[in-house]
Amino acid sequence: MINRRAMVGGAIVAAWLVGLAVLVHREHFRPQVERLAVAAARVTPGAIYYGVMQGTRQVGFASSTIDTAATSITISDYLVADLPGGSKTRRTTARTDVLLSRGLRVTRFDVARDSAGAPSDITGRLDGDSVLLLAIESATGKPDTQRIALAGPILLPTVIPLAVVLGEKPTIGAHYILPVFDPGTMTRTNVRVDVRAESLFVVNDSSIIEEPTQRWRGTQPDTLRAWYVTSEKGGGFSGWVDDEGRIVERSQLGFLLRRLPYEVAFENWRSDVAHRAVSEDGSVIEMTAIAANARLDGRIGSLRLRLSNVDLARLQLTTQRQHLSADTLDIEPGRDGALVAAYVLAQGFARDPLNTRAEPLMQSRDPQIVALARQIRGTERDPRVVADRITRWVHDSIRNRVAFAMPSALQVLKRRTGDCNEHTRLFVALARAVGLPARPAAGLVYIGGKFYYHAWPEVLLGDWVAVDPTFGQFPADAAHLRFVVGSLPRQTELLRLMGDLKIDVLSVNGRPRTPSGRT
Repeated sequence: MINRRAMVGGAIVAAWLVGLAVLVHREHFRPQVERLAVAAARVTPGAIYYGVMQGTRQVGFASSTIDTAATSITISDYLVADLPGGSKTRRTTARTDVLLSRGLRVTRFDVARDSAGAPSDITGRLDGDSVLLLAIESATGKPDTQRIALAGPILLPTVIPLAVVLGEKPTIGAHYILPVFDPGTMTRTNVRVDVRAESLFVVNDSSIIEEPTQRWRGTQPDTLRAWYVTSEKGGGFSGWVDDEGRIVERSQLGFLLRRLPYEVAFENWRSDVAHRAVSEDGSVIEMTAIAANARLDGRIGSLRLRLSNVDLARLQLTTQRQHLSADTLDIEPGRDGALVAAYVLAQGFARDPLNTRAEPLMQSRDPQIVALARQIRGTERDPRVVADRITRWVHDSIRNRVAFAMPSALQVLKRRTGDCNEHTRLFVALARAVGLPARPAAGLVYIGGKFYYHAWPEVLLGDWVAVDPTFGQFPADAAHLRFVVGSLPRQTELLRLMGDLKIDVLSVNGRPRTPSGRT
């Protein structure tokens, strides 16, 4: 009898322990997005303002506004900046509006950019947690609509600070896995977000105008505790966040955003703009020029450079053609083995599914893209030969013209015009259409005494090989300095470099630079 009672009691205790374990597991390991439903009650409305800095110089203004309602939360971020380039300035704006449920789940969003009067706009609407309806629109052409299947709810990069800070008090070393949709790449990724540091910031809550200079100055300093929150990839966020989930300081679109009172952030910048002429023409190339200390003539087979005045750790500088040692970069693309593919095109899809897939702006499965790619390929199965053919076709068929919108590969094919980004996007789509792994890359290219922003594709042969359909080079010469791989979100990191990066040419084609600057 006692044994029977003991068995029953043990079973009850065991069941209780199992139930408790299930409850603890469910509460502790619930996805971060679900736990935010409770934390969302802490979201407070208000507006924060920022000076947009390039180095030590303010080049723009930004704001972040949160509005709350009974059933929704709206986040509106705005940025306007003037990018300097010699005597010319280019006005750029970016706006993000996100409508959230009271559980911080994204229901609608609108991401718009405008550079030199050429707007592009990406709008999204969630159909439950399973489908995202996208419309991508540029200054010309019809909207490109997409239906993207989702594996669950999503966040946008702008929501990451709220998601991290409001869920629980941040602690250094804590990390979260958040389902982030990146409008730049049009992909949903489970992004690891880390809390890496904690610090105190002194910010001004108000401002006064100084009579002698008629400029605004911050007053009423307040001390804020903030945490450095950063995503490892794909999330597009890195910055200091206070205990209300509001940004104190962060990097965005290659700029540094610093929290300031409205008058200091906006009125002072507007006054400075009034004393500058803002050019409506000019090219992106001139805006991104970095002077070289040597003039390089002829085709460049190898190049040795010293890069300084910037943090090189965030850049993807090491490739089969580039080697970084401390601050010295050696570029030598002539390794023949990299051009010999270890596969034939029929095997390309299986070899690298990631870089042979279709993407919203690179529609490699579109019938027009596929038909053209097969025509260019013919019966050839050697990836090197096909990559060379696509390079020559894009170079010969697309008229080089500066563009500021964000057309898709299909739109570029129809218009037959575009700059390096459009050449790259079309090349990648055509290559992937026939199973040739390809991806966009960006960095600097040397032209006529200066280094300029430039984009080009890389194709996977024996290794990743840089090619340049804009200039008709297969493979691309050593004048191409690759800094990043990927589309717009990675490429905007280069904007930050334009104002600070210093390049010293040490040798060209194995010959040291002479004191006169010639090699």
